[in-house]
Amino acid sequence: MDDSEVRRLYERLIAAWNRRDARAMAERFRERGLQIGFDGSTATGPDEIFQHLASIFRDHATATYVAKVRDVRTLGPGTALLIAVTGLVPPGRADVSPATIAHQTMVAVREDGVWGIELFQNTPAQFHGRPELVNAMTAELQQLLAG
Repeated sequence: MDDSEVRRLYERLIAAWNRRDARAMAERFRERGLQIGFDGSTATGPDEIFQHLASIFRDHATATYVAKVRDVRTLGPGTALLIAVTGLVPPGRADVSPATIAHQTMVAVREDGVWGIELFQNTPAQFHGRPELVNAMTAELQQLLAG
């Protein structure tokens, strides 16, 4: 499988967050697509996801994602798993905050030639008791900002 379309789907999702565009993010999800947020919150389907994200963008000064896709795997015909690592650059800063690094998992499904998100999960990468792993992942993401 050529994974470029799945990567583009993910890149568009992240770009929509960085533009604070709740509608563009929500439209990437399938009818029963599930979003599991960094804080454990869940939203199902484009309408609920839109409402959830719109309130975040309305009520908070959101940080900007820096993301690196680590792997894309074919799970079956028209189904793929994308695994990425991310961090956030808080407003007014130029560096990735170690407190925001995360693993992101996206399950994408292709139906009628169109890829959509069935699951997007954002899991904090706190690495309890292993600060060297936090530092390494933060440095890896920081390198993306350096060019």
